[in-house]
Amino acid sequence: MTPAAAAAHIGCVKTFYWSDLHFDHLRTARDRGFETVQEHDDHIINTWSAAVRPEDTIWILGDLTVRPPARTLEIMHHLPGHKHLILGNHDRAHPIHRASHRVHASYRDVFDSVNTAEQHRIGDRLVLLSHFPYEPDEFHGDRYSQWQPKDEGMWLIHGHVHSLWQTRGRQVNVGVDHWMDGPVPARTLEALMDAAEGQAAA
Repeated sequence: MTPAAAAAHIGCVKTFYWSDLHFDHLRTARDRGFETVQEHDDHIINTWSAAVRPEDTIWILGDLTVRPPARTLEIMHHLPGHKHLILGNHDRAHPIHRASHRVHASYRDVFDSVNTAEQHRIGDRLVLLSHFPYEPDEFHGDRYSQWQPKDEGMWLIHGHVHSLWQTRGRQVNVGVDHWMDGPVPARTLEALMDAAEGQAAA
């Protein structure tokens, strides 16, 4: 591959964000309009595989499954992309769960990184990645307030809320419930933040 071709190839590598996959969860499958867990899980797998290539990167912002994770981690292992996990309340490796350290190795076998939060750059913005929003949400109330990040002015990319809204203040929700057609590209998030800031300044 020539240097020019290599540069062009690197330039087309994409980064995606998605949250609340909830594999193997019948109630969530039905809430999302599917009759069976298999239909729901196949939809997640197929939309991921259609969007993400092996050279791309995808950040999952928590809640892979409410079940024991072995089956879901096996599915994740075979999905394309460089995978990073920000732990959610349903992920057994999150410190919200007693003895979470005992299962960390099984998550690190699948993901390039496993954290509870991360500072990250999207375009020219430094953003915060977390499963949890800045404030209690209508779906969970304040049950997880001790794990919610503090709003110090950064944009927050998150899930957890199981809501259909995209942006609220300096927050962008990347949960599957809103983004049923697949993981969210970084450029889409950048455009949403640009639009929200433009409306706030108007």
